[in-house]
Amino acid sequence: MSQTDTVIGSGAGTGQSRIQQKRIEDQVPTLQEVRTKTQRRESKWQLVVRGAILPVTVLAVWQICGSMGIVSKTLLPTPFEIWLAFYDLLVSGQLFTHLEISIWRAAVGFLIGGSLGLMLGTAVGLFRKFEQSVDPSVQMLRTIPHLAITPLFILWFGFGEFSKVLLIAKGAFFPLYVQTFLGIRNVDSKLFDVARVLEFSRFKQITKLVLPAALPNVLLGLRLSIGVAWLGLVVAEIMGSSEGIGYLIMDARQFSQTSVVFVGILIFAFVGKGSDSLVRFLEKKLLKWRDNFNG
Repeated sequence: MSQTDTVIGSGAGTGQSRIQQKRIEDQVPTLQEVRTKTQRRESKWQLVVRGAILPVTVLAVWQICGSMGIVSKTLLPTPFEIWLAFYDLLVSGQLFTHLEISIWRAAVGFLIGGSLGLMLGTAVGLFRKFEQSVDPSVQMLRTIPHLAITPLFILWFGFGEFSKVLLIAKGAFFPLYVQTFLGIRNVDSKLFDVARVLEFSRFKQITKLVLPAALPNVLLGLRLSIGVAWLGLVVAEIMGSSEGIGYLIMDARQFSQTSVVFVGILIFAFVGKGSDSLVRFLEKKLLKWRDNFNG
């Protein structure tokens, strides 16, 4: 082999080794990437700790006051007694039975009322004449409280599931209707000028322009509708029911089982928080393009 071939071979070998080294460097995370991941983990734990400080402090003070007899256990049972009542309901199967029925009622009522609110809010937001015909009546009905209309629902539809679902749907309808309407009307008019220049059809304007721009308001309305749906569920089950978490609370109140009443309240709180967190998760996924102030 000549000296030239040796030099070429060594050069090729050096080039291959550099390429392999470059690939290894690309696969190995840099120090900055490792630090970023570590900071993210630490920030998540800090959020958990910060969020737990207040409830843990309240529970500790509550337990101490109850154990020392400062507060009557009949009026305000200790967290440990509430936990025991929760455990008994869980083991007996009553909790899952009542919770399943309550979730079914809330889900069906929310789907009916929320869907109607979304569709009607979209129609009112898009068409001025439709707004003038429908919106005044809807705004008048929106001001009627749940408790005022509940006896009428019972007279019309009885104590069955239909009246309960309708009451929940009535509450879930208005937040989505209002927020969808506002979201559409808050779309920048300059975007419509751009759509006309691009010769968008009416359908394309709605799907590509109006609905994406109104999505933040729609998701806000979704969160509010879920909260009002749970409120409607409580009213419906307390006014007249033989099953559900609301019935569990009323039944426990009649027998002065305050710890069971607290269990029912906490179930409503945790399930409501879970559904709200689900919508907030959807907000983060669907609204990544927003650049908001985070405090």
